[in-house]
Amino acid sequence: MGRDFRTTHWSIVALAGQQDSEAASHALESLCRGYWYPIFAYLRHRGHDPYQAEDLTQAFFTRLLEKNYLASADRERGRFRTFLLAALNHFLANEWNRSQAQKRGGGCQFISLEYAREQDEHSLQLGHDLTPERVFERRWAETVLAKVLDRLQSEFDGATIKRFQVLKPFLTEDKGSQSYAEAAAHLQLTEAAVKSAIHRLRLRWRELMREEIAHTLHSTSPQEVDNEIRHLISALD
Repeated sequence: MGRDFRTTHWSIVALAGQQDSEAASHALESLCRGYWYPIFAYLRHRGHDPYQAEDLTQAFFTRLLEKNYLASADRERGRFRTFLLAALNHFLANEWNRSQAQKRGGGCQFISLEYAREQDEHSLQLGHDLTPERVFERRWAETVLAKVLDRLQSEFDGATIKRFQVLKPFLTEDKGSQSYAEAAAHLQLTEAAVKSAIHRLRLRWRELMREEIAHTLHSTSPQEVDNEIRHLISALD
């Protein structure tokens, strides 16, 4: 799946809201790929079976394109994902019946349906006490973390990718089953060198996290970024 948001997130939304443009088409696809799975998980937790959730997700993004809903997205009114979820609920309430005649996928398939089915079991592992809205927020948070990890990994080349794979579990405070000594032996480094490398990796991971979060906001003030990071962390609890 494509997870690469290199420009300001709201600028992508604005571009996607422009019609009859190849750049707008690419922007729309980028947004859809980023939000497809959170919406699919939301629909599954609203009680739709996997095939219905696939149909609804595909048809919703098709309708976004056909009706140019993104042109009405206002960055000053809050988070884009809040706008997207409101648009989805409007679609479910008022427009799904009229889309039943569409072929499956609506001619607008942004991710592999096989991928959706592979992820479906994971989607339903969350406790049933979570609301669909909480599930949507959690899957959004996981998507952001995946983007950050992909970007961090892309900074390592063939000669250093092994180091990244060994040190990746240390990005969180819970280093898992591997000790510093075991990582050092695996990489043929001293423990001090491993600890220093982990420190640098964490710093870079946090930089990329702040950058990725800032992309999704209409303001890049440090306070707003901090608030959104706290929101992301709470969504994962």
